[in-house]
Amino acid sequence: MNDLIRLTATEAVRRLAARDISPLDLVEAAAARIAEVEPAVNAIPTLCLDRARDHAKALMAGQRREAEGERGWLGGLPLTIKDLTDVAGVRTTYGSPIFANHVPTRSHPVVERIERLGGIVLGKSNTPEFGAGGSTFNEVFGRTRNPWNTSLTCGGSTGGGAVSVATGEAWLAQGTDHGGSLRRPGTYCSVVGLRPSPGRVTRGTVNNLFAPSSVQGPMARNIPDLALFLDVLAGWDPNDPMTYDAPARSYADAVAACEAEKPLRIAYTADYGGALPIDRETRAICDKAVRRFEEAGCVVEEFHPDLGELAEAFLTIRSQIFVVDREQQLRDLRDQLKPDIIWNTERGLGATPSQIAWADRERAAFFRRMVALYQRYDVFVTPSAPTPAFDVMLRAPESIAGRKLANYMGGSMHNAAMTMAGGASVAVPCGFDQFGRPVGLQVAAPPRRDERALQAAALYERITGLDKRLPLDPRAGVVPPAEVEA
Repeated sequence: MNDLIRLTATEAVRRLAARDISPLDLVEAAAARIAEVEPAVNAIPTLCLDRARDHAKALMAGQRREAEGERGWLGGLPLTIKDLTDVAGVRTTYGSPIFANHVPTRSHPVVERIERLGGIVLGKSNTPEFGAGGSTFNEVFGRTRNPWNTSLTCGGSTGGGAVSVATGEAWLAQGTDHGGSLRRPGTYCSVVGLRPSPGRVTRGTVNNLFAPSSVQGPMARNIPDLALFLDVLAGWDPNDPMTYDAPARSYADAVAACEAEKPLRIAYTADYGGALPIDRETRAICDKAVRRFEEAGCVVEEFHPDLGELAEAFLTIRSQIFVVDREQQLRDLRDQLKPDIIWNTERGLGATPSQIAWADRERAAFFRRMVALYQRYDVFVTPSAPTPAFDVMLRAPESIAGRKLANYMGGSMHNAAMTMAGGASVAVPCGFDQFGRPVGLQVAAPPRRDERALQAAALYERITGLDKRLPLDPRAGVVPPAEVEA
């Protein structure tokens, strides 16, 4: 069983196809691993192992194989689904006391797609309430802890998903991303998380179907596995008007060609020319790490796009999504919502039409500056988080590099800027700080060029080999001292 959890997703799928192992073998290996590590991390608070076993047995009996042979066929690979995403017959709480006992009768379209292509759902990974927060905790299930140091946060909001793949509880994890919810936990847990281009993966049932800010996406232990999962998720869905057809070439094939199709020119910034705060050691690690692309013959140049007033524009646009999603709950169930939900929603309700229009203009102006950047460079690289993982008991750090943050989203702009740019961005591990906390890079590409971001990240991963450190057993530790500005 221990050997099975150490297989990559790609290798496990290959062995499933060869009948060397069975879907049930993998489900039982995952179940044993979950029982072993879950008490230390609290990553998958809701399990559906009997449902998973039934699915595995059906596949082994030749049933539920209508999509076998299609791109992305997983053949019985177990994975986790974020607790924001409905799975039929499985408790789905959205991290909220309001829905503590909610059991949907139908799965979200992305889950239907995953299961149609041979993915087996093991359980629901933990998330902050309604996915709002950079640290994974809620009143229903409590806190999820970082396996590299269980005194630290795993990030948010796909924190449980990141921990589930880092520890070997699952081979893949589905998640969502608005201001960094796949990339930040990926960095803190030294796994990989991709925010796909808007429309690349169906959002299916959301009310803000015509807004590009929040997306569904994959997490994994390495980039080839991430590409495999994106091949499962990508494609047109009649439930989502922004979706479009999958590309002619698979993402797995594109990643396999990462050395032959490497990025020739790479733009890099640590802090947008001083516009964003960043931990000094994190900056030093990332400044050095990005130069490793030069070992593959890539040209790396510092370039600092003008952010303008993008942070305020992001919060203004983000708050309108909260109005769409939470206005009625704020009116009827205010006492059951956490303060961050109330703050985001009331901020949106208080915005004037002129402020909303200004934010859209600011976003468009930044997008045009990024278009100009991509005319000169193949990809754009930044740190994927401005600090390493912080105390698990905190909702967010109070300051970064001596600069006090105005709100809990204040440390998210490295990720949120790429959300506003409208393209794909992937977090890839690049090292560890003096306390052993993971640090990562964010590799971004233009809209609908997800393969370009994945190829660059895969090339970097081949150079560093950091993915070989996973899966890991959870480690107890203490919270390192906060950085003090000199």
